[in-house]
Amino acid sequence: MPLVDESSSRWICFTLLGMELWSQGVALIWTLFLFYRISTVRGFEMKTIYCTISDSCDCDFKPNMQGLEWDLYKNLYGQHLAQDIVSESVASFLQQKSPDRPLVLSFHGASGTGKTMVSTMLGRHLYGTAMGSPYIHQYVPTLHFPLDDRVKQYRSDLKRWVQGNLTACARSIFIFDEMEKMPPGVIDVLEPFLGPSHVVFQTNYRKAIYVFISTAGQEVINRVALESLQAGRDREEIQPEELEEAIAEAVYNNKNSGFYHSKIISEKRIAHFVPFLPLCRRHVERCAQRELCQRGECQHRGVAAAVGGAVTYTPQDGQHFSNTGCKLVPAKVNLFL
Repeated sequence: MPLVDESSSRWICFTLLGMELWSQGVALIWTLFLFYRISTVRGFEMKTIYCTISDSCDCDFKPNMQGLEWDLYKNLYGQHLAQDIVSESVASFLQQKSPDRPLVLSFHGASGTGKTMVSTMLGRHLYGTAMGSPYIHQYVPTLHFPLDDRVKQYRSDLKRWVQGNLTACARSIFIFDEMEKMPPGVIDVLEPFLGPSHVVFQTNYRKAIYVFISTAGQEVINRVALESLQAGRDREEIQPEELEEAIAEAVYNNKNSGFYHSKIISEKRIAHFVPFLPLCRRHVERCAQRELCQRGECQHRGVAAAVGGAVTYTPQDGQHFSNTGCKLVPAKVNLFL
């Protein structure tokens, strides 16, 4: 006689099947619960993972080209070349859904002519914040690469930093300030990242923007500006073609430049060498007036004129261009206000 009759056997089978289905359901619910917890508690990490595998994720990228163009033309004085090149190249780059290479710009000119200001404008109008976004990365040689005898280590560090940031966000912006103080050879580690052939694992690295800032090449720019002035030409008549190639050559052959004999230049990875012209007295006075208005003191127009008169100019026989651009304007305003 069987230990379990047929009806009992069926009941046991149904019970075991139910327990199996119940256990699978619990596992499913538990999996969904864990996914929910990860996505809510560690939302930033999940978003980062998504950004590495999706071309549609732009990491809080909020481009405002109209705002950028307005800011450039309203607050950048005496720099028609920089205004045009930056606004046009950024607009053209952003119109490409899948660009074939990153946008690489190199800003050149004397101190106080607006190079750092423009890089700040880019951050403000592409990410909605000046430099506070986690996707805007600024490197200063005296801070990050201070020693000439550690080029190999710096190359390794820089490659790791850039690749890690690109993996987190393809729309990263990299700003390299004071390139004239960068040990030669360090920046060349980025050359593969700036062309059309390099691949960063699971990342469309070609959406990135690189900005280099340097005073190297200022002699070329200042000479062209002075010759133009002496020839009776308006500075607004100076064209980019008159300067870009000469700047590239001067920077490439400058032993005190981070671009000395750099493959980034020889392989033509830089889209534009952006010239920042030396500033005249009228530009300095406009900088002073803007500083006053930012302090709520717009009515003190005499202070702006006094600041313009207190700045030193070059060359000595003509005194056409400010030696320090607008860099000392805030201190001079404090003196006269």
